[in-house]
Amino acid sequence: MHPASTAIRPRGKPCNRMDLSLVLTNLLNPPVLFFGLGALAFALGSDLEVPQPLPKLFSLYLLLSIGFRGGSELHHSGLTAEVGTTLGAAIGMAVLVPVWTFLVLRRRLDRANAAAVAATYGSISAVTFIAATAFLEQLQIASSGHLVAAMALMESPAIVLGIALARGARDGRGEPMPWRRLLRDALANGSVLLLCGSLLIGFASGERGERALAPFTDGIFRGMLCLFLLDMGIVSARRLRTIGTLGWFPLAFALLAPLGNAALAIGIAYGIGLGRGDALLFTVLGASASYIAVPAAMRLAVPDANPGLYVTMALAITFPFNIVVGLPAYLGVIDRLWS
Repeated sequence: MHPASTAIRPRGKPCNRMDLSLVLTNLLNPPVLFFGLGALAFALGSDLEVPQPLPKLFSLYLLLSIGFRGGSELHHSGLTAEVGTTLGAAIGMAVLVPVWTFLVLRRRLDRANAAAVAATYGSISAVTFIAATAFLEQLQIASSGHLVAAMALMESPAIVLGIALARGARDGRGEPMPWRRLLRDALANGSVLLLCGSLLIGFASGERGERALAPFTDGIFRGMLCLFLLDMGIVSARRLRTIGTLGWFPLAFALLAPLGNAALAIGIAYGIGLGRGDALLFTVLGASASYIAVPAAMRLAVPDANPGLYVTMALAITFPFNIVVGLPAYLGVIDRLWS
């Protein structure tokens, strides 16, 4: 099915070419501006900070809200063939990305670090996805709730594949970790569990639950996202201080891998006939990198890998690149193809 024939239609005026208006719209998006404010605060040596454990609370809120809203949308649309195709494509993407990135990374990195970085880029960043939904809302471009289900499905495969690629994952005592435990830890990861659980609750509660939680999941959503990205700006800028110690290859990979994964995701989205909004969200899922769930799992399962490498690549380079440059660039390419 060609994208132009899908039921998902943009509510706003279509953009037929990638121009500066998309970049300007993204840069003037309040969440992106607050991210920049956090980075500026660190650069100026300000004492501005978001006290712990509020960032953890913001993260939990965002996952709960986006999961619940996605479940509600899925309740309205139903489990259709289009939904099944999208979810299948998401799983395929989650398997393909860690494999090809690992093959490239092994040319320069040892097996443990290559596997950890591949898992990081094979998984997804929920915050980048949420920023993309805010970007689409600002442009008044419609999207579907089942992309949240795709996001939940793409989290765990990369963790399992990363451990498999490391060949011989060991725990903190140097003993091989049982695969049953690895699978359980991947599937029971707090972020994955909350996201999937919220999705199911939103789907089961339907319109009644949507109305009941609307002030919580919709009313304060953008404000919470701005606070979270303010903190992320500070954290990313802090990580950026150590970027020079990584060498040129990790820096180049952290910028080029999102572009390669985005191109792959756009091709898949076009092939399966996603609408513009869904195509952007699918692309963002493919182009983003995990800096929370996967690093936590890799520290446990692949202790020989260096967290200063894969966390810094994902958080200090790929995350801000996608937030500031990637969103308008990906949508610009989608607009050209879909027109």
